[in-house]
Amino acid sequence: MVKGPKERKERALGVRLGLKGDRALSPKSSPVRKPYRPGVHGPNGRTKALSEFGLQLREKSKFKITYGLNEDNLKKIFTRAQAAKGALSAKMLELIERRLDNAVFQLGWTPSRAGARQLVIHGHIFVNKKKVKSPGYELRVGDIISVNPTSSKRAAFSGRKEFLQQYDAPTWLRMDPEKMEGEVLSIPSDLNPPFEINLLVDSFSK
Repeated sequence: MVKGPKERKERALGVRLGLKGDRALSPKSSPVRKPYRPGVHGPNGRTKALSEFGLQLREKSKFKITYGLNEDNLKKIFTRAQAAKGALSAKMLELIERRLDNAVFQLGWTPSRAGARQLVIHGHIFVNKKKVKSPGYELRVGDIISVNPTSSKRAAFSGRKEFLQQYDAPTWLRMDPEKMEGEVLSIPSDLNPPFEINLLVDSFSK
């Protein structure tokens, strides 16, 4: 879970992660107004070169704040990825992407993963017609994701329908904007996150 000023965290990491949803694209966004790291030295401050360990910590921080995960979440995902077949880094990213809160975000139903997490926790999301309140619920191919019928008229959803008419969900998901329904078509693959997954894997491999 991301705590503290989200945009300040983005500036500290030196990368745009879209933590504030639609606001991240606004001229009022802090990373847009202040495209440099926070601190007393301002835009003229020097950035120290990071060690290998420092680079690993930075990438881990990016994952944590982007997906709303903590250390224990990441360790469990790493352990599961280790036990699976295939490239460790790709499997780890696949498991992260298959989380329910991430899928709700990727379907375009909310402008941020934090918002998606709240929708799941508060019982607004169904999987295969059953309410699921766990943000980390692991989706499988064929799963149908839908909005709780009693929640469908909430502004959080009705206000997104116009946006969804022009939105293209990732290829591993199918999204019906009228029904507010999605389906997992395939296992997520060929993902291009804004960080180095191999550095995250290295941080857990020692």
